[in-house]
Amino acid sequence: MVQHQTARLDSAFAALADPTRRGVLEQLGRSDASITDLADRFHMTLTGMKKHVGVLEQAGFVTTQKIGRVRTCRLGLRRLEDEAAWIERYRQLWAARFDALDQVVETLKLRETTDEPPHDD
Repeated sequence: MVQHQTARLDSAFAALADPTRRGVLEQLGRSDASITDLADRFHMTLTGMKKHVGVLEQAGFVTTQKIGRVRTCRLGLRRLEDEAAWIERYRQLWAARFDALDQVVETLKLRETTDEPPHDD
């Protein structure tokens, strides 16, 4: 189960790591599109776009349907709950570490102001 979830997170983050693929997801969030339309929109070859769509499809973010000679892409049913939960765990961890660092800085500032030698005026 853990290995399956790790592989799923790896697949999702790898798919989302590429700006073109994120752009494709944004586009498909507005409307379905053929691979040809997506290739034109992103100024790339059909082969290149097919590879991007394949990565998104493997991660579950996109589904495709071929009708005749046209392959239409749409957003898949996969949501980002697992990825959001993973990110949230690390956000909380880092928030706690930064809070602890703030405490150290405040303690040092307080010591600095109370340990200063008196000024001769």
